[in-house]
Amino acid sequence: MSIHLRAIHLQAGDFWLARVSVLVVAGLQLMMINDLTVGPRWFGPAIEVALLLPLSVATAWTQANARDASTDAHWARVCRDRKAIRLAALALTALITLINFGALIELVQQLLHGTASKQGQTLLLDALNIWGTNVIVFGLWYWSTDRGGPASRGLVTIDKCDFLFPQMTMDGATRPAGWSPGYIDYLYLSFTNATAFSPTDTLPLSRRAKLLMMFESIISLLTIALVAARAVNILS
Repeated sequence: MSIHLRAIHLQAGDFWLARVSVLVVAGLQLMMINDLTVGPRWFGPAIEVALLLPLSVATAWTQANARDASTDAHWARVCRDRKAIRLAALALTALITLINFGALIELVQQLLHGTASKQGQTLLLDALNIWGTNVIVFGLWYWSTDRGGPASRGLVTIDKCDFLFPQMTMDGATRPAGWSPGYIDYLYLSFTNATAFSPTDTLPLSRRAKLLMMFESIISLLTIALVAARAVNILS
């Protein structure tokens, strides 16, 4: 039972960091200068916040149930609830990814068709907005998928991990006691992958991790090498 508590509550603050990240993404989408969305600009962020609110309530409720769980039946219910919450969180992350990718495609189309010749400054700002959103959303992807998600991360052996962090390669004498990756670790992983277009200190182990990192690098490359470069040329 203590193992379950450790897995769910060791980094409980990470759940709320992830929720705040979704709010930051919604704010970035509202700050988009050019019309790069389908429908009103507020529509996507409104859906994201509408999904985030019940998800946050369900997370708090499940954590409270975990603290009070005392039997195997209670723990089985907590595990079922956590799986449902994880699926909902992945669906929300997928929605944010699609909205951001759609904004990038629309921005590229405007540049290729020459309809944005007088919008170089605003396009550059929107490109930075899309890039920053990309970093946050893939940080959420990595955090939500590695080792079956944050609620079960402490229960999964190293041979089933999606990512190999430097701390995991340390021997028993130097490895931090009870260490497991948190949300900030995955956000840093996303940032380095978006800037270097390749793994740095953390390596992908599973195929899904490699595909996620590859997709993030593609979006980052399009944003930096094509969109931002074109916007700078317009400015000059």
